[in-house]
Amino acid sequence: MTYATFPFLVLFLALWLGPPLAGAQESLDFMPKGGKSLLLQILDPSSEDSELRRMSKVGQGAEAWQAELAPRTGGLDDRERRTLAAYLAVNMPLAEGAPKDVAGEDGIATALPPDGQELAVNYCQFCHSFFSGYLMIDRDVQGWRGTFETPFHREIEMTEKERETFARYSAINMPMKFEDVPEELRF
Repeated sequence: MTYATFPFLVLFLALWLGPPLAGAQESLDFMPKGGKSLLLQILDPSSEDSELRRMSKVGQGAEAWQAELAPRTGGLDDRERRTLAAYLAVNMPLAEGAPKDVAGEDGIATALPPDGQELAVNYCQFCHSFFSGYLMIDRDVQGWRGTFETPFHREIEMTEKERETFARYSAINMPMKFEDVPEELRF
């Protein structure tokens, strides 16, 4: 197989395995939540939440987001607070052209970029074992960034923000504990 045929092989595998794996995505609730899910958990997307609109225009580092959101994140554990702060640090303010009105369930779904969990589910499980190739890997942020330097991973069509979102989520949440992964998804 030549390097040029790799994208076609990935497409073939995605189409062939897509339906069974799409059903398996529902069973991926065991994975740690990503930043978007956590944000929606602490803010009410169905209300006219001016706080959400304000946040969509603010750019600051993860530490500043953690401090700012501390009063609202009492129900989250430390890992979840760090995951949320990392997501916001990379993805806020929302990019130019993003919907200006982020209130309401439909608006928030289209305005917020995918989080690390969504990116992992959408990009990792089609080419290699999701368990041994992702869930059990222990890397820091730089190690996860380096993943995208390998020849096959360079072909993944993700923006730099998506790659950074994925790297930070993965560094905070991986590896998972062996027993936390459902038996049918191991190996």
